[in-house]
Order: sequence, then structure tokens, then C-alpha cells
Amino acid sequence: MFQDPYASLNPRHRIGSAIAQGPIAQGLSKDKALARAAELLQLVGLGPEALDRFPHEFSGGQRQRIGIARALAMEPQLLVADEPVSALDVSVQAQVLKLFAEVRERFQLAMVFITHDLRVAGEMCDHIAVMQRGQIVEYGETAKVLADPQHAYTRTLIEAQPRLSAAAVEAVAV
Repeated sequence: MFQDPYASLNPRHRIGSAIAQGPIAQGLSKDKALARAAELLQLVGLGPEALDRFPHEFSGGQRQRIGIARALAMEPQLLVADEPVSALDVSVQAQVLKLFAEVRERFQLAMVFITHDLRVAGEMCDHIAVMQRGQIVEYGETAKVLADPQHAYTRTLIEAQPRLSAAAVEAVAV
């Protein structure tokens, strides 16, 4: 799964074809692959009518849903998601993160979820590895790492997260 799913889609190919390509290459018939693509589009909330549309006809969140359907078409055991929600607005992020959680549970998938957003990592991950300059500096259960970071870099990342001041929270509540 890519941060920018549009970059991985051929603008001249319809979405159904993009999703069906992998299974067809693995020996599935075109009809079965397209039927599977329709099922997966339904699963990710787009519906089978999306099969005949082109990538430019979808929003960023919809394209990310297409990316999820495309990945699932290969029936993986592991999904690698590289910043898959960073380019989305907060409300769409929440929808896509919920979809990732549902897909992970339904298909019993393991996921490697790469993100700079510790809030997203806290929501999506059972375990977290914090990297600095390409090296893992801290690893453990997400709740433990975020609640009691042992490495200075992890503490710096947590402290750098934007927070509303008490005055801002009060102003929003009014």
C-alpha cells in the first residue's frame, strides 16, 4: 500500500482491470478476477460500479480504498502500508484507518504500518518500532512504548505532537 495510490495506477486503465491484473497474472481467469474485484470494491465501500471508472475519477480517500482492494486481490498474509493515510484529511483518515482495522481482522492479516504519526501508530499497531536515521532505537508493545518511552528520540517525538492548550480546548467547547 502506497502513500499516493494514484501514482501506482495506470491512468489509462479502468479500476477493475487494475485490481484484476495481479490475480490474472497468477492464473485466475479474467471473469473470476473481475468478479473478485467487484466483491473487493464492495468490501471497501466503493461498489462494483467503480470497476469501469478511471483513477482520476476518484478522490484521494477513494483511491486509497482502491489500493486496499488491489492489495487484497492477491490474498496476502501480510500487508505493508507505507504512510497510507498521511495525504488524507483527518475525517477521511479515520474512515480509512477503520477500514484497515476491519480488513486486518476479517482476513486475519499481519500488517507492517509505516507512519510518522504516532497517533496513527497508537491506533493501528500492536507493536511499534521507533526508527532514527534508519536504526530501530526502541521497540515494544505500542501502549508501553507510548506511555513510557525509554529512548530520548521516542520521548522527543511524543513531546513534538501537537496538543491543544487548556485555553484552546475551552474555546472550542464554547
